[in-house]
Amino acid sequence: MVQKVCHLTSAHPRYDTRIFLKQCRSLAVAGYRVTLVVADGKGNEVREGVEIIDVGGREHNRLARMTKTVSRVYRAALQTNSVLFHLHDPELMPIGLKLKRRGYAVIFDAHEDVPKQLLSKPYLNLPIKWVLSKSFAVFERFVCRHIDGIIAATPYIREKFTSMGDSAVDINNYPLPEELRSGKIDWKSKQAKVAYVGGISKIRGIIQMVEAMGQVKTDVKLQLAGTFEDEETEQTAQSIIGWGNVEPLGFLGRKEIRDLLAQSVAGLVTFLPAPNHIDAQPNKMFEYMSAGLPVIASNFPLWKQIVDGNKCGLCVDPFDPKAVADAIDYLVSHPKEAEQMAKNGQTAVLEKYNWNIEEKKLFEFYNKIIGIE
Repeated sequence: MVQKVCHLTSAHPRYDTRIFLKQCRSLAVAGYRVTLVVADGKGNEVREGVEIIDVGGREHNRLARMTKTVSRVYRAALQTNSVLFHLHDPELMPIGLKLKRRGYAVIFDAHEDVPKQLLSKPYLNLPIKWVLSKSFAVFERFVCRHIDGIIAATPYIREKFTSMGDSAVDINNYPLPEELRSGKIDWKSKQAKVAYVGGISKIRGIIQMVEAMGQVKTDVKLQLAGTFEDEETEQTAQSIIGWGNVEPLGFLGRKEIRDLLAQSVAGLVTFLPAPNHIDAQPNKMFEYMSAGLPVIASNFPLWKQIVDGNKCGLCVDPFDPKAVADAIDYLVSHPKEAEQMAKNGQTAVLEKYNWNIEEKKLFEFYNKIIGIE
Protein backbone atom coordinates (compact mmCIF):
# COMPACT_ATOMS: atom_id res chain seq x y z
CA MET A 1 0.00 0.00 0.00
CA VAL A 2 1.37 3.42 -0.99
CA GLN A 3 1.72 5.68 2.05
CA LYS A 4 0.80 9.36 1.73
CA VAL A 5 2.99 11.77 3.69
CA CYS A 6 2.94 15.55 4.00
CA HIS A 7 5.75 18.03 4.67
CA LEU A 8 4.72 21.38 6.14
CA THR A 9 6.55 24.71 6.15
CA SER A 10 5.32 28.22 6.82
CA ALA A 11 8.72 29.89 6.48
CA HIS A 12 10.94 28.06 3.97
CA PRO A 13 10.89 28.46 0.17
CA ARG A 14 9.22 25.68 -1.81
CA TYR A 15 12.47 24.42 -3.33
CA ASP A 16 14.39 24.49 -0.05
CA THR A 17 17.46 22.28 -0.31
CA ARG A 18 16.81 20.19 2.81
CA ILE A 19 13.04 19.96 2.50
CA PHE A 20 12.32 19.66 -1.22
CA LEU A 21 15.56 18.82 -3.04
CA LYS A 22 16.59 16.16 -0.54
CA GLN A 23 13.78 14.81 1.64
CA CYS A 24 10.65 15.22 -0.51
CA ARG A 25 12.28 14.11 -3.76
CA SER A 26 13.94 11.10 -2.11
CA LEU A 27 10.66 9.99 -0.54
CA ALA A 28 8.84 10.35 -3.86
CA VAL A 29 11.45 8.22 -5.64
CA ALA A 30 11.16 5.63 -2.85
CA GLY A 31 7.46 5.24 -3.59
CA TYR A 32 5.76 7.52 -1.07
CA ARG A 33 3.01 9.88 -2.21
CA VAL A 34 4.47 13.18 -1.07
CA THR A 35 2.70 16.50 -0.55
CA LEU A 36 4.52 19.69 0.43
CA VAL A 37 2.47 22.53 1.93
CA VAL A 38 4.16 25.94 1.56
CA ALA A 39 3.26 29.59 2.06
CA ASP A 40 4.85 31.65 -0.69
CA GLY A 41 1.99 32.79 -2.93
CA LYS A 42 3.44 31.14 -6.05
CA GLY A 43 0.59 28.70 -6.62
CA ASN A 44 0.09 24.94 -6.67
CA GLU A 45 2.15 22.59 -8.81
CA VAL A 46 3.44 19.05 -9.14
CA ARG A 47 7.21 18.89 -9.45
CA GLU A 48 9.42 15.78 -9.63
CA GLY A 49 6.69 13.63 -8.15
CA VAL A 50 5.92 16.01 -5.28
CA GLU A 51 2.54 17.74 -5.04
CA ILE A 52 3.09 21.30 -3.81
CA ILE A 53 0.13 23.08 -2.19
CA ASP A 54 0.45 26.82 -1.68
CA VAL A 55 -1.64 28.48 1.04
CA GLY A 56 -0.74 31.99 -0.13
CA GLY A 57 2.10 34.32 0.80
CA ARG A 58 3.06 34.37 4.45
CA GLU A 59 2.30 37.39 6.57
CA HIS A 60 5.09 39.98 6.93
CA ASN A 61 4.29 40.58 10.59
CA ARG A 62 5.98 37.92 12.74
CA LEU A 63 2.97 37.44 15.04
CA ALA A 64 0.55 37.22 12.11
CA ARG A 65 2.78 34.64 10.45
CA MET A 66 2.73 32.54 13.61
CA THR A 67 -1.09 32.65 13.73
CA LYS A 68 -2.74 33.34 10.37
CA THR A 69 -0.16 31.64 8.13
CA VAL A 70 0.16 28.66 10.44
CA SER A 71 -3.63 28.32 10.56
CA ARG A 72 -3.78 28.20 6.75
CA VAL A 73 -1.03 25.58 6.66
CA TYR A 74 -2.96 23.46 9.17
CA ARG A 75 -6.21 23.61 7.19
CA ALA A 76 -4.39 22.64 3.99
CA ALA A 77 -2.62 19.78 5.77
CA LEU A 78 -5.94 18.26 6.86
CA GLN A 79 -7.12 18.17 3.25
CA THR A 80 -4.21 15.98 2.11
CA ASN A 81 -5.43 12.78 3.81
CA SER A 82 -1.86 11.92 4.76
CA VAL A 83 -0.88 9.35 7.37
CA LEU A 84 2.27 11.18 8.47
CA PHE A 85 3.01 14.88 8.84
CA HIS A 86 6.58 16.19 8.83
CA LEU A 87 6.93 19.71 10.33
CA HIS A 88 9.87 21.95 9.42
CA ASP A 89 9.33 25.13 11.47
CA PRO A 90 9.16 25.70 15.25
CA GLU A 91 6.05 27.87 14.79
CA LEU A 92 4.25 24.75 13.47
CA MET A 93 4.69 22.83 16.71
CA PRO A 94 1.20 23.75 18.05
CA ILE A 95 -0.47 22.25 14.99
CA GLY A 96 1.73 19.19 15.43
CA LEU A 97 -0.10 18.60 18.70
CA LYS A 98 -3.46 19.13 16.96
CA LEU A 99 -2.58 16.62 14.25
CA LYS A 100 -1.42 14.12 16.84
CA ARG A 101 -4.69 14.44 18.76
CA ARG A 102 -6.50 13.58 15.53
CA GLY A 103 -4.55 10.33 15.39
CA TYR A 104 -1.95 11.14 12.76
CA ALA A 105 1.76 10.35 12.95
CA VAL A 106 3.80 13.53 13.46
CA ILE A 107 7.53 14.24 13.07
CA PHE A 108 9.32 17.49 13.89
CA ASP A 109 12.43 18.34 11.89
CA ALA A 110 14.84 20.29 14.12
CA HIS A 111 16.89 22.22 11.56
CA GLU A 112 18.51 24.16 14.40
CA ASP A 113 18.75 24.19 18.18
CA VAL A 114 16.11 26.90 18.61
CA PRO A 115 16.74 27.70 22.31
CA LYS A 116 20.39 28.33 21.45
CA GLN A 117 19.46 30.24 18.33
CA LEU A 118 17.29 32.62 20.36
CA LEU A 119 20.32 33.51 22.46
CA SER A 120 22.02 34.80 19.28
CA LYS A 121 19.29 37.20 18.14
CA PRO A 122 20.97 40.64 17.86
CA TYR A 123 17.68 42.58 18.10
CA LEU A 124 16.81 41.18 21.55
CA ASN A 125 18.33 42.32 24.84
CA LEU A 126 19.90 39.73 27.13
CA PRO A 127 17.03 39.28 29.65
CA ILE A 128 14.48 38.82 26.86
CA LYS A 129 16.79 36.36 25.05
CA TRP A 130 17.13 34.31 28.23
CA VAL A 131 13.39 34.26 28.96
CA LEU A 132 12.47 33.35 25.39
CA SER A 133 15.14 30.64 25.21
CA LYS A 134 14.09 29.01 28.47
CA SER A 135 10.39 29.30 27.66
CA PHE A 136 10.78 27.77 24.23
CA ALA A 137 12.91 24.94 25.64
CA VAL A 138 10.05 24.02 27.99
CA PHE A 139 7.47 24.22 25.18
CA GLU A 140 9.69 22.23 22.79
CA ARG A 141 10.14 19.55 25.44
CA PHE A 142 6.38 19.29 25.97
CA VAL A 143 5.58 18.99 22.27
CA CYS A 144 8.31 16.46 21.49
CA ARG A 145 7.12 14.27 24.36
CA HIS A 146 3.72 13.96 22.64
CA ILE A 147 4.65 13.43 18.97
CA ASP A 148 6.15 10.39 17.26
CA GLY A 149 9.70 11.44 16.58
CA ILE A 150 12.30 14.10 15.87
CA ILE A 151 14.62 14.38 12.89
CA ALA A 152 17.70 16.42 13.79
CA ALA A 153 19.98 18.21 11.34
CA THR A 154 23.11 17.36 13.37
CA PRO A 155 24.25 14.68 15.82
CA TYR A 156 24.46 17.35 18.54
CA ILE A 157 20.77 18.23 18.18
CA ARG A 158 19.85 14.54 18.03
CA GLU A 159 21.70 13.89 21.27
CA LYS A 160 19.78 16.70 22.95
CA PHE A 161 16.50 14.97 22.22
CA THR A 162 17.60 11.38 22.84
CA SER A 163 19.01 12.41 26.22
CA MET A 164 15.45 13.43 27.15
CA GLY A 165 14.06 10.08 26.04
CA ASP A 166 12.68 11.17 22.67
CA SER A 167 12.81 9.03 19.54
CA ALA A 168 15.25 10.94 17.35
CA VAL A 169 17.62 10.42 14.43
CA ASP A 170 20.18 12.76 12.88
CA ILE A 171 19.74 13.27 9.15
CA ASN A 172 22.56 15.57 8.21
CA ASN A 173 22.51 18.28 5.56
CA TYR A 174 25.13 16.54 3.49
CA PRO A 175 25.18 17.42 -0.22
CA LEU A 176 23.70 15.55 -3.13
CA PRO A 177 26.87 13.84 -4.44
CA GLU A 178 26.70 15.02 -8.06
CA GLU A 179 24.81 18.33 -7.76
CA LEU A 180 27.76 20.73 -7.44
CA ARG A 181 30.48 18.64 -9.08
CA SER A 182 31.67 19.84 -12.46
CA GLY A 183 33.44 16.63 -13.41
CA LYS A 184 37.09 16.01 -12.65
CA ILE A 185 38.86 18.77 -10.72
CA ASP A 186 40.83 20.88 -13.20
CA TRP A 187 43.03 23.22 -11.16
CA LYS A 188 44.50 24.87 -14.24
CA SER A 189 41.07 26.35 -15.03
CA LYS A 190 40.81 28.00 -11.62
CA GLN A 191 40.87 31.76 -11.25
CA ALA A 192 42.34 33.84 -8.41
CA LYS A 193 38.98 33.96 -6.64
CA VAL A 194 37.53 32.62 -3.40
CA ALA A 195 33.82 32.14 -2.78
CA TYR A 196 31.26 32.62 -0.08
CA VAL A 197 27.76 31.25 -0.73
CA GLY A 198 24.75 31.80 1.53
CA GLY A 199 23.03 34.35 3.72
CA ILE A 200 25.26 37.35 4.43
CA SER A 201 25.29 38.72 7.98
CA LYS A 202 27.61 39.93 10.71
CA ILE A 203 27.21 36.74 12.72
CA ARG A 204 28.33 34.81 9.63
CA GLY A 205 31.54 36.80 9.52
CA ILE A 206 30.98 39.16 6.60
CA ILE A 207 32.77 42.12 8.24
CA GLN A 208 35.91 40.10 8.95
CA MET A 209 35.81 38.56 5.45
CA VAL A 210 35.74 41.99 3.80
CA GLU A 211 38.47 43.26 6.14
CA ALA A 212 40.55 40.23 5.16
CA MET A 213 40.19 41.16 1.50
CA GLY A 214 41.85 44.47 2.38
CA GLN A 215 44.84 42.61 3.83
CA VAL A 216 45.50 39.90 1.23
CA LYS A 217 48.88 40.06 -0.50
CA THR A 218 47.84 38.10 -3.59
CA ASP A 219 45.73 39.52 -6.40
CA VAL A 220 42.55 37.69 -5.40
CA LYS A 221 38.84 38.51 -5.37
CA LEU A 222 36.04 37.37 -3.06
CA GLN A 223 32.91 36.31 -4.93
CA LEU A 224 29.94 36.91 -2.65
CA ALA A 225 26.87 34.87 -3.62
CA GLY A 226 23.86 35.64 -1.47
CA THR A 227 21.76 38.44 -0.04
CA PHE A 228 22.53 40.67 2.92
CA GLU A 229 20.53 40.20 6.09
CA ASP A 230 19.83 43.93 6.33
CA GLU A 231 20.74 47.22 4.69
CA GLU A 232 22.86 48.41 7.62
CA THR A 233 25.16 45.37 7.35
CA GLU A 234 25.47 45.85 3.59
CA GLN A 235 26.41 49.52 3.99
CA THR A 236 28.96 48.70 6.68
CA ALA A 237 30.59 46.04 4.48
CA GLN A 238 30.73 48.41 1.51
CA SER A 239 32.47 51.06 3.61
CA ILE A 240 35.42 48.78 4.42
CA ILE A 241 38.56 49.17 2.29
CA GLY A 242 38.57 45.50 1.35
CA TRP A 243 35.25 45.93 -0.50
CA GLY A 244 37.24 46.85 -3.59
CA ASN A 245 38.31 43.20 -3.80
CA VAL A 246 34.75 41.89 -3.45
CA GLU A 247 32.47 40.89 -6.32
CA PRO A 248 28.86 40.93 -5.03
CA LEU A 249 26.79 38.53 -7.14
CA GLY A 250 23.47 38.51 -5.29
CA PHE A 251 21.33 35.39 -5.07
CA LEU A 252 22.35 32.57 -7.41
CA GLY A 253 20.56 29.40 -8.52
CA ARG A 254 22.10 25.99 -7.94
CA LYS A 255 23.58 25.70 -11.45
CA GLU A 256 25.09 29.17 -11.14
CA ILE A 257 26.57 28.20 -7.76
CA ARG A 258 28.11 25.09 -9.32
CA ASP A 259 29.74 27.21 -12.03
CA LEU A 260 30.95 29.74 -9.46
CA LEU A 261 32.59 27.07 -7.30
CA ALA A 262 34.18 25.43 -10.32
CA GLN A 263 36.31 28.53 -10.96
CA SER A 264 37.15 29.31 -7.31
CA VAL A 265 40.22 28.19 -5.37
CA ALA A 266 38.58 28.08 -1.93
CA GLY A 267 35.24 28.34 -0.14
CA LEU A 268 34.83 30.45 3.01
CA VAL A 269 32.70 29.49 6.00
CA THR A 270 34.13 31.69 8.76
CA PHE A 271 31.08 32.07 10.98
CA LEU A 272 31.48 33.79 14.33
CA PRO A 273 31.03 31.61 17.45
CA ALA A 274 27.31 32.08 18.12
CA PRO A 275 25.74 29.42 20.35
CA ASN A 276 24.02 27.83 17.36
CA HIS A 277 27.16 27.73 15.18
CA ILE A 278 29.72 25.98 17.36
CA ASP A 279 27.99 22.59 17.36
CA ALA A 280 26.47 22.92 13.87
CA GLN A 281 27.63 21.30 10.66
CA PRO A 282 27.21 24.00 8.03
CA ASN A 283 25.85 22.64 4.77
CA LYS A 284 28.02 25.02 2.77
CA MET A 285 31.21 23.44 4.17
CA PHE A 286 30.26 20.07 2.67
CA GLU A 287 29.04 21.68 -0.54
CA TYR A 288 32.43 23.33 -1.00
CA MET A 289 34.06 19.96 -0.41
CA SER A 290 31.68 18.26 -2.85
CA ALA A 291 32.49 20.85 -5.53
CA GLY A 292 36.22 20.21 -5.10
CA LEU A 293 37.23 23.28 -3.11
CA PRO A 294 39.53 23.56 -0.09
CA VAL A 295 37.62 25.02 2.85
CA ILE A 296 38.61 28.02 4.97
CA ALA A 297 36.57 27.48 8.13
CA SER A 298 36.21 28.76 11.66
CA ASN A 299 38.40 26.94 14.17
CA PHE A 300 35.54 25.50 16.24
CA PRO A 301 36.48 22.05 17.64
CA LEU A 302 33.85 20.16 15.60
CA TRP A 303 34.75 22.00 12.39
CA LYS A 304 38.49 21.43 12.96
CA GLN A 305 37.76 17.75 13.44
CA ILE A 306 36.13 17.61 10.00
CA VAL A 307 38.54 19.88 8.11
CA ASP A 308 41.81 18.78 9.71
CA GLY A 309 40.67 15.17 9.96
CA ASN A 310 40.09 15.01 6.21
CA LYS A 311 42.98 17.34 5.29
CA CYS A 312 40.59 19.36 3.15
CA GLY A 313 41.31 22.97 4.14
CA LEU A 314 42.45 25.42 6.78
CA CYS A 315 40.83 26.50 10.05
CA VAL A 316 41.26 30.07 11.31
CA ASP A 317 40.13 32.39 14.07
CA PRO A 318 37.01 33.96 12.49
CA PHE A 319 37.53 37.17 14.47
CA ASP A 320 41.00 37.68 12.93
CA PRO A 321 40.90 39.18 9.41
CA LYS A 322 44.67 38.69 9.01
CA ALA A 323 44.32 34.96 9.72
CA VAL A 324 41.59 34.75 7.09
CA ALA A 325 43.74 36.74 4.64
CA ASP A 326 46.78 34.53 5.28
CA ALA A 327 44.71 31.39 4.62
CA ILE A 328 43.42 32.84 1.34
CA ASP A 329 46.94 33.85 0.27
CA TYR A 330 48.30 30.40 1.09
CA LEU A 331 45.76 28.57 -1.04
CA VAL A 332 46.12 31.00 -3.95
CA SER A 333 49.92 30.80 -3.93
CA HIS A 334 50.19 27.03 -3.24
CA PRO A 335 48.11 25.45 -6.02
CA LYS A 336 49.53 21.95 -5.58
CA GLU A 337 48.66 21.82 -1.89
CA ALA A 338 45.27 23.45 -2.52
CA GLU A 339 44.43 20.92 -5.22
CA GLN A 340 45.27 18.02 -2.91
CA MET A 341 43.02 19.47 -0.19
CA ALA A 342 40.26 19.80 -2.80
CA LYS A 343 40.62 16.15 -3.82
CA ASN A 344 40.66 15.04 -0.18
CA GLY A 345 37.44 16.93 0.54
CA GLN A 346 35.66 15.60 -2.52
CA THR A 347 36.67 12.04 -1.63
CA ALA A 348 35.36 12.50 1.92
CA VAL A 349 31.97 13.64 0.56
CA LEU A 350 31.76 10.72 -1.86
CA GLU A 351 32.60 8.24 0.89
CA LYS A 352 30.74 9.53 3.95
CA TYR A 353 29.33 13.08 3.84
CA ASN A 354 26.61 12.65 1.20
CA TRP A 355 22.83 12.58 0.95
CA ASN A 356 22.69 9.02 -0.42
CA ILE A 357 23.71 7.78 3.01
CA GLU A 358 21.38 10.13 4.87
CA GLU A 359 18.29 9.29 2.83
CA LYS A 360 18.52 5.66 3.91
CA LYS A 361 18.22 6.83 7.52
CA LEU A 362 15.19 8.90 6.53
CA PHE A 363 13.47 5.87 4.98
CA GLU A 364 14.22 3.71 8.02
CA PHE A 365 12.83 6.33 10.40
CA TYR A 366 9.67 6.79 8.33
CA ASN A 367 9.10 3.05 8.15
CA LYS A 368 9.53 2.81 11.92
CA ILE A 369 7.03 5.61 12.59
CA ILE A 370 4.43 4.33 10.12
CA GLY A 371 4.94 0.73 11.19
CA ILE A 372 6.38 -0.75 8.02
CA GLU A 373 8.80 -3.62 8.61
